[in-house]
Amino acid sequence: MAIVKMKKLRVIAMAAHREELLRQLQRLGCVEIREPESAGEDWSGLLERESSRLAETRAALTDVNTALAAVKKYADVREGLFPQRRAVTQTEFLSSEAACRAKAASSRVSELVQALSQLQAEEGRLLAKLASLTPWKGLDMPLELTGTAHAAFLPGVCPAAADLGTMRQFLGDAAAELLEISGDKQQRYCLLICHRAEEENALEALRPYGFSVTAFQGLTGTPAENLRRLETQLTENRTQQEATAAQLKATGADWDTLRLYADRLRSDAALEAGNENLLTDGTILFFEGWAPADRIEAVRAALDRLGCAWEAKDPEADEYPEVPVRLRNNWFSRPLNMVTDMYALPVYGSLDPNPLMAPFFILFYGIMMADMGYGLLMLAMGLFLWKKKVRGTMDYMGGLLVLCGISTFAMGALTGGFFGDFLSQLAKLINPESTFALPYLFTPLTDTMAILIGSLVLGFIQILTGMVISFVKKARDGHLADGIWEEGTWWVIFLGGGLAVLGAGNVAGYPVVLILGILMLVIGSGRNAKGFGKVTSVFGAVYNGVTGYFSDIMSYSRLMALMLSGSIIASVFNQLGAVTGNVIAFVIVSALGNALNFALNLLGCYVHDLRLQCLEFFNRFYESGGRPFRPIAYQTNYVDIKEEN
Repeated sequence: MAIVKMKKLRVIAMAAHREELLRQLQRLGCVEIREPESAGEDWSGLLERESSRLAETRAALTDVNTALAAVKKYADVREGLFPQRRAVTQTEFLSSEAACRAKAASSRVSELVQALSQLQAEEGRLLAKLASLTPWKGLDMPLELTGTAHAAFLPGVCPAAADLGTMRQFLGDAAAELLEISGDKQQRYCLLICHRAEEENALEALRPYGFSVTAFQGLTGTPAENLRRLETQLTENRTQQEATAAQLKATGADWDTLRLYADRLRSDAALEAGNENLLTDGTILFFEGWAPADRIEAVRAALDRLGCAWEAKDPEADEYPEVPVRLRNNWFSRPLNMVTDMYALPVYGSLDPNPLMAPFFILFYGIMMADMGYGLLMLAMGLFLWKKKVRGTMDYMGGLLVLCGISTFAMGALTGGFFGDFLSQLAKLINPESTFALPYLFTPLTDTMAILIGSLVLGFIQILTGMVISFVKKARDGHLADGIWEEGTWWVIFLGGGLAVLGAGNVAGYPVVLILGILMLVIGSGRNAKGFGKVTSVFGAVYNGVTGYFSDIMSYSRLMALMLSGSIIASVFNQLGAVTGNVIAFVIVSALGNALNFALNLLGCYVHDLRLQCLEFFNRFYESGGRPFRPIAYQTNYVDIKEEN
């Protein structure tokens, strides 16, 4: 339950062993490679960055992912919400034959997708042509015919609102005639026939009415003939699409092959990213990196086997901000990585907050939810995720749901809540004389003030815990005086204030412990100030301390508020269901209302609990700013790599 101790590596190897070295390190999965910081000073004239195939590998991965998306779409592959990961050996994972088969399958799928895309684009063009020609179907004239030696044939359109009678009158005595071919809600499709000498005048006369000439470039024959030809082409196009889609559907057999290859390329991309951090002169390789101290022996064996020259040493204190961070937690505190990852990792050399935060986070969540029914639902959801063997954040979420579900159930048992007062309302519906109620120690509706005081006390305990952690850290780092004058002062004030309230510990009627704490505050706040700054520092320390601790403690009243609101909302929906007087209607209304209440509280309690940890607890001792440890390792989404005997 701590931050894993890291060793700084410096490695020199033969360039001929580059591929094997990287594969060995990737198989170990515990070495993060970086370009040497001293390369610019000591090695700039000797070594240069190793070339890599990272861009090429990523492009291939993009192609495979596109192929997978196409197979999933056309072959109707169903993965489910939590796809099962197939177990493969390292030999199978790195097999060249499997990679060749997958490349061929990926290329085949890509070609089919491209062909289908072209057919679909062609279908769109054919449909557009059909749509543009359909209104002219009644025109029994070849489209390439533009007129005779003395007459011009001008097909055109005008708005549907245009009055053709008025337009014909406006043509006046010109040798021209306007014929309507068809019309729709937007436009009228017309044919203007006029003497060539009158063509310009006729068009000028019709322009105010929105008339514009339509051109049929590249089309010959009548519109009806062109429509029949387009329909034939459209039928052939759709037949080809169906045939191509059928071929894509048959590629479902390549699904597992493509997924394995996608994971292989993903791991190769990680390897090539590490490769870019190597420096070489063509004969040797040089790189620096980080490895967990408890894995150094495994790293030693791999490096010695390849004849590498290397060293591993502890990082210096000034290097801590650059040291990658990996957290090692047990089953109880590990799910809290979800919270820490959302906030920020601790800097190397500081404290892992998860074991310190876990008891408070889980207890507070249970207090805010406080319902046996909701606790059982959370427990079932967490066990479901555990059974599905999910990874990453979902894995943490599953563990957190289990722990918080147990806490929620326990607090629900203390308050007698099971989907609010569901059981009591149901018993009354079945038997109006029933007085059934679950046993309880206290309830949010009748013991609100007691719950509020308990919430504030729990908050005070967590704040004191944070202060103790801060004091220990300062003492460990050689700043004991700071701990005494900062945390120690307020402990004396808190103790003195408590004794004063109880009327105990007074000497000659004076609360000496409280007075001692105030004197320590005055002395401690001004010990590093000079002149008038000593006065202002005292006022600042008093104001910031009193208002800060008071507001921090009052923040924990949200524990009571969320417990109360969740209980009331559940009871309201149960009462609404009971108003119907029908058991079935009651169950439906109650289920819908409690589902909404559960969903809102599931997120709301997490957010408020997270706020208490990050703002009220972490600011006492937490040093954020660490960067995650990212070793060169197998990166898989679809398969699990098992060790070979």
